[in-house]
Amino acid sequence: MTEMLIGGRWTRGSGTATIPVENPATGQPLFELPVATAADVEAALAAVQDGFAVWRQVAPVERGRVLRDAAGLMRARVEDMARVITLELGKPLPESRAEVLLAAEHLEWAAEEARRTYGQVIPSREPLTLQHTVLEPVGPVAAFAPWNAPVVTPSRKIGGALAAGCAMILKPAEETPTAALLLAGMLREAGLPDGVLNVVFGDPAMIGRMLVGSPAIKAVTFTGSTAVGVELNTLGASTMKRMTLELGGHAPVLVLGDADVARVASTAVPACFRNSGQVCTSPTRFVVHASVYDRFLETFVDTVASLKVGDGMADGTQMGPVANARRLAALQEMTDDARSRGAVVETGGSPIPGEGWFWSPTVLTSVPDDALAATTEPFGPLKTVRPFDDLDEAVAEANRLPFGLASYVWTSDLGLAARLTTAVEAGSVAVNSWRPSLPETPFGGFHQSGLGTEGGTEGLRGFLRTKYVGQG
Repeated sequence: MTEMLIGGRWTRGSGTATIPVENPATGQPLFELPVATAADVEAALAAVQDGFAVWRQVAPVERGRVLRDAAGLMRARVEDMARVITLELGKPLPESRAEVLLAAEHLEWAAEEARRTYGQVIPSREPLTLQHTVLEPVGPVAAFAPWNAPVVTPSRKIGGALAAGCAMILKPAEETPTAALLLAGMLREAGLPDGVLNVVFGDPAMIGRMLVGSPAIKAVTFTGSTAVGVELNTLGASTMKRMTLELGGHAPVLVLGDADVARVASTAVPACFRNSGQVCTSPTRFVVHASVYDRFLETFVDTVASLKVGDGMADGTQMGPVANARRLAALQEMTDDARSRGAVVETGGSPIPGEGWFWSPTVLTSVPDDALAATTEPFGPLKTVRPFDDLDEAVAEANRLPFGLASYVWTSDLGLAARLTTAVEAGSVAVNSWRPSLPETPFGGFHQSGLGTEGGTEGLRGFLRTKYVGQG
């Protein structure tokens, strides 16, 4: 499936330009993806308005049924979806299967929340007067999803918007398009009316300007870099767009002296190197109490060095390639910069020779605060570890950067855990766990990590507006 979806019709668009979709494990092209023209985007804008006029009138219980049925189709076809994710993104097949099943959970959660968009009755000042609020769908939504979670991120956005009664134009990443297209097809198979969900690809800047600048679009949901999120937020301000922005991070991990160091170090590795570290909530900056630092580092480095890196389609692969050549270049620059500033490469630190875009899992120590690795999200298989003596020092390090998406705390002291969950400035604080978000929990960042939240009971609120009704 390599076509766009506009107004209920699969199409390659009105132009002839294409973009190659490549297998990161080989560097070889898989197929050519059509590129939307400005006329195609205008057609999608017309279609989404027509779709919204229909979908907003559909009862919430029926919206939920469509989402649940689509989730059932995802579960039934998990192998097909997982295979295309691994081919286009590179991560091991078991991780791709897990992503598909998690995406189905997002749809199922949103399906149940559709019937819970409650208003409230407000006590009136006078008898025989009714005062209440109603939650209404905000309108057509523009959604932008990144390449690193090709079905989970679209499902979270689609689920919340459609459950609320909104229609959507989705622009998934051109690097990993097929999973989103399969999801769109399953929603149509489940009974979604034409125009309610439209999917386009092409020039991200052009599509972004047209969608966010259009008065037809009433809300924007974007997952990606902070720089692009700021641009979209600025562009949307002129038409007062509702914005939900899930942006970058650089997640700190505070490991206290009373933690089970061996357990933390060994369980950290699959959390850190899942999807080759290309996860916005990936643990990246380990801040470890000096009393257990050496033990932690030894176990962590040994476990990282033992990871089996290879093609995600091969049995036994624990980490696949990075997504593209740009990530390799960024990791090389980050590592070279750290070395030049006196950092120690404990393991990894170089690309793996051969075809495809493979980087050796990397651990850096003695990284100064002004190094790229200490200030910029690696978004790849590169982690830093540093010791601390004083808890205030650890908190200061956790809050040093202008990001606040996910964070992690490991301690057996409940009092210290409570203190740190208050002191650490991040949208998610996971204590003795590597799970910073689930379908039933809100997910969003502080500071330059975003605006608003997705998921949880809060997930539909970005797609709803509150109307007050007073009747005398």
